Parts: sequence; C-alpha cells; structure tokens
Amino acid sequence: MKEALISLVAVGTLATATIASAEEVKIGVELGFTGPLESIVPSMEKSAQMAVVEANNSKTFLAGTPVKIVTGDSTCIDSAAAIAAAQRLITSERVAAIVGPDCSGVTGAVLQSVARPNGIVMISPDATSPALTTAPDDGLFFRTAPSDARQGEVMASVILKRGVKSVALTYTNNDYGKGLADSFKAAYEKAGGKVTITVPHEDSKADYSAEVGTLASAGGDMLVVAGYVDKGGKGVIQGALDAGAFDKFYLPDGMYGDSLLKAIGKPMNGSFGDVPGIDSPGHAKFLEMTKAAGFDGTSSYTGETYDAMALILLAMQAAKSPKSADFKDKVMSVANGPGEKIYPGEIAKGLKLLSEGKPIDYEGATGVKLVEPGESAGSYRVYSIKDGKQVTDYYAQ
Repeated sequence: MKEALISLVAVGTLATATIASAEEVKIGVELGFTGPLESIVPSMEKSAQMAVVEANNSKTFLAGTPVKIVTGDSTCIDSAAAIAAAQRLITSERVAAIVGPDCSGVTGAVLQSVARPNGIVMISPDATSPALTTAPDDGLFFRTAPSDARQGEVMASVILKRGVKSVALTYTNNDYGKGLADSFKAAYEKAGGKVTITVPHEDSKADYSAEVGTLASAGGDMLVVAGYVDKGGKGVIQGALDAGAFDKFYLPDGMYGDSLLKAIGKPMNGSFGDVPGIDSPGHAKFLEMTKAAGFDGTSSYTGETYDAMALILLAMQAAKSPKSADFKDKVMSVANGPGEKIYPGEIAKGLKLLSEGKPIDYEGATGVKLVEPGESAGSYRVYSIKDGKQVTDYYAQ
C-alpha cells in the first residue's frame, strides 16, 4: 500500500509537470512561498498536488482532461505582490480557479481586485479572518478553514479549562491578527477571564523589547500570541523569554510549526495552543497518504489544502465544465451532499459517480462541512508542547 502511494505521487507529479496540451485545465495554487508562513507552505502545496495526481490518474476528470497546477507567491502579507501573482495566474496562465491565497489580508485583496473582476473561484485553505465572512464575493469565494470568530471561542475555552484566569495578548498587526485577537478577547472576557493588555506587533522587526516591556508591565498568567510562526510571533516569544517576562504561551493556528520549536527549543515546553484539525476516518487516511508520499500531514492546513483542491475538481466535474461561472454553484452541493461519502484517496471514485449523474458528499481530510456563505463549520486540534513536540490533547468542535 505504502509503495503504491509513493509511486502514485511520483508518477503523477511527473505527468502533471510535463503536460502542455491546449486542452489541459490549469488550477492556480497561490500561497505564501515566501513570508511569515513559508515553513508550512511546501507541505500545503504537496497536499494540493496529491489531489491533482488522483484526478489525473483516474482519466475520468472531464472525460480525461488533464489538470496542471500553476503556482503563485502570495507572500502572505504583501497585498500588491499577491494581486500581481493572481493577475499573472489568471491573465497569463489562464487558470480556471485558485486554491488560496493563504493569509487573510492578501486573500481579501485578491478577491476584490482580481477574482471578482475576472469571475474566478477561489477556495482558501487558511484565510481565517471573520471579515471575509461578509465580504462581497459574487458567490466565488470559499474556504476550507473555519473563521477566527470560532477559533476565538475555542481559545477562550481551552485556556480557561487549564485554570488560566488572566492573560496578556499580542497580535500581528493585520486583518488576521486583529480579527483573532478581537474574537478571543470578547469570548475570554465573557467567560470570566481577564485580558490585562492587548498589544499589536509588526512583523520582521529586529527587536521586540518595547512590546515585551509593555506586555510584561500589565502582567498575566501567560502570553497569548496571535502571530506568525516564522516572523513577529516568534520574535515576541524570544524577547519575552530573554527578558523573563513570560514563560508560558498560547499558540493559535498561525503559530503552529516545527520551525518555532527548532528555533527556541526547550523553553517552549509547557506551552499549548490549537490548530484546525479533526479526528476522523478521513483524516487518518489522509495521514497515511502523506506519510507514504514523504511529507508531514499534521503540518498546518495540509488537509484543508487537499480538500480545497478536491472541491474544485469535483465541482467542475459536477458542472461538466471548468468555468467558474458554471461550477461555482456546485461547490456547496459536492461538499455537503446528500450523496455517497468521499474520503481522501477516493477522488477518482467521486469523479466517476458525478460523471454518472450521482450525488456525492465530500468528507475529505477535514470532515468538510461548509456553512453559508461557503466556509468551514470548524473543528480544532488542541495540543501541548512536550519534549519539543506538539502532542495532541483533544479535539474541539
């Protein structure tokens, strides 16, 4: 089984890399290949590629039409660069849809400046700002990650269950950070907790001693860091440890990653946090597939990226068309059913059923359920850092 999956990925990757026919369907993958999440993006891209391999090997997608991935760098934080990348994908590469972007600010910019004017479907695997829920989208925008309105509630519950009654809070100064910080603060204080101070931080600074000093002066039993694992969030944590200001940290989704543990080491033990995740047969199968393919399926947003690509492929099949105008209204139906459940590794099965006019209910790697206006209902994996590793404690829905 393992050897077969490795062969599947290797052969499929080669095939999609060399196809150049005029009849292929191109799908963009726009993620932060550079920037504050660059350490997790390679596994996200490989997850999207796995879904495409399944479709290409099935020979069933749109009567045997091959699919090719074209990548673009969102940078995660530079809206101008993300817009330029999306424009290239759509106008030069002629992609039919986009998986991504990843971070909330650039996702909103691409949606309004590029996707809507060109009528192109976007499914983001990890743009989580609550503001995207109400953003005008012409029915073109979906996300397989839940809104931070939900994550804020989960964070508050997890922290209070650990007996932590007061926290200082810092957030990266953008749409993602502020949205998550506001959601958490409201939920935590409503449940009886106290946020001693809220301090924004900028990414890519050399020194965070001023922010750390302000946070330390307000006190708190721990520091909640709504930032990025490869940028300012890491810098604030290191500064807090160096100053002896805090020794325990709460780490939401943007702070999940092995790079943080490698950079800081043992002082991270005892901290805890959350990341979208689910305990399900589909997730277990996905982890088997990623292990066989040689990458870490527990890395942030890998399952969400696989599911985003799968939903695009299946919605196109349901519509019998790769055109966004034709398949945008099929995304919710293939995601939510009713119909036969489709799990990771079963994209070919889903394509076949749809080609026969039969309905499906795509469960995927993350137990996909989309609520209006087209975003994940949400499930989270709560973890603690023990002996330099992120250890799952439980799952929260």
